Amino acid sequence: MDFVLLQAVFLPLLLSPVAYLIGRNYGPTHATWFTFGLLLYCTVILISAALGGTYEEHYPWTTMFGEFGFLLDGLATPFAIIIYVLCTVLALYSKPYMVHKFEELFKEHYHQNTTTDGQTTAVVDSAALKTYVNRQSGLYFAMFLVFAMGMLGTVLSTNLIEFYIFFEVMLIPSFFLVAFYGDGNRRRIALQFLFWTHVGAVVLLLGFLAIGLSVGSFDFVDIVEAEIDPDILVVSAVAIILGLGVKLAAFVFHVWLPYAHGAAPTPISALLSPAMIGIGAYGLFRLIVEFLPQTYGDISIMLNIWGVVTMFYGGAMALMQDDFKRMLAYSSISQMGYLLFAIGSFSTYGLAGAEMMYISHGLGKGLLFMTAGVIIVQVGTRSFKKLGGLASKMPITAVCAVIGGLTIMGIPPTSGFMGEWMVFYGALETAVSEGNDIRSLMFALGLIATALTMSYILWMLKRVFFGKLPENLQNVKEGSWYMLAPMMVLAGFTIVVGIYPDVFLGKIMPYMQGVMGV
Repeated sequence: MDFVLLQAVFLPLLLSPVAYLIGRNYGPTHATWFTFGLLLYCTVILISAALGGTYEEHYPWTTMFGEFGFLLDGLATPFAIIIYVLCTVLALYSKPYMVHKFEELFKEHYHQNTTTDGQTTAVVDSAALKTYVNRQSGLYFAMFLVFAMGMLGTVLSTNLIEFYIFFEVMLIPSFFLVAFYGDGNRRRIALQFLFWTHVGAVVLLLGFLAIGLSVGSFDFVDIVEAEIDPDILVVSAVAIILGLGVKLAAFVFHVWLPYAHGAAPTPISALLSPAMIGIGAYGLFRLIVEFLPQTYGDISIMLNIWGVVTMFYGGAMALMQDDFKRMLAYSSISQMGYLLFAIGSFSTYGLAGAEMMYISHGLGKGLLFMTAGVIIVQVGTRSFKKLGGLASKMPITAVCAVIGGLTIMGIPPTSGFMGEWMVFYGALETAVSEGNDIRSLMFALGLIATALTMSYILWMLKRVFFGKLPENLQNVKEGSWYMLAPMMVLAGFTIVVGIYPDVFLGKIMPYMQGVMGV
């Protein structure tokens, strides 16, 4: 098939107006299935291209920027597949959750009246409600498709300017999705999200310009082969790490994430947290580890330390939360610390483990955010204090949540086990080979951080699903199959990858060995 990657990237963008019109004219069910079918097709052709090994496409662009292209190699393949798998299942999951959200917004914004006795009531006009839900469904799924396109385009890019364009494109729909459909003070939070991530992107662009102007090209292939002035290397590496650190929500640059991911509609939180922020790790792989190997070797131990600090901070803050989604947001900060720690290991196994951690985080955290969404719709609260004993009322949700939790904790037979094993094996390998006391200390602290991860995950599961069922939750039922079926798919996926990790490691290990010169 020709133009496979071009289709996978741009069909969601080109057909997003169709999703809008279908939603506006025919309602959320038709828009859901159109979006799901489109993303499923794109996911299938993406996987089919990956099965054939490294796959590239190149297209004419402009002499000013270089060549426009897409690359599906051992690094990009796992990121691309996880992004589109998550987008595909979350398109289906979105239907009941977002209809529930649209109905809330309709009542909140348009139909609050005060009766003669001073009582406030919601007057729901069914015709007006249907029109509103249809219009919002169309807009939501159109932006959802553009968001998916931006993430995939970023990880497939073969040019610095192309990377930056897609990097910024994925920010635009995510900003509007938070601003339009989020919780709480969503517009202020969306602006905070926009400010932090855009500033990070601008800093990243400065690093790109320093490299591009020094090399005389923005194409990845030219940068790999070029000898860059050491002073330029330092400036560009610092700018790239800072810019990507914001996207990763690493410690110091994490401020925006708990607010944005806590406020975002849950299907978008399930993309923002596991998929989008992890693209920061992809950028570090591609732009620092691969393109600037000497600089990477010099700063790897600092990334290692930064990762450990982020692991502890995120884990400690997660333990203190009462809000389900904010707890998951801080957990994501901690998980990005694992990725930083692994990238800083300066080891083939550590780097491969980091990419496996991205996969497991995408699957596990996606499951947990989807769990939170089911509970919000079925129970109507995000507070742990008001939950408990729901396993008896929502057994499928509980099983999926436990599998998601085991994935984040790195417990076999889930995908999280292999990733975590390789990360710490790689970190110990480097510490022993270098005889470096600081690396040995970071290894030990990293192991302690895993206990912190287990603590907040088990504490969350206990508070939500076990213990005494509150009296007011006696009539709670399982969520819609639109929500449960996607969760079951992800739960099955993480177990399959846990049992047979070579489905991804067969791609990852040769790439990492090549990068590290093994």
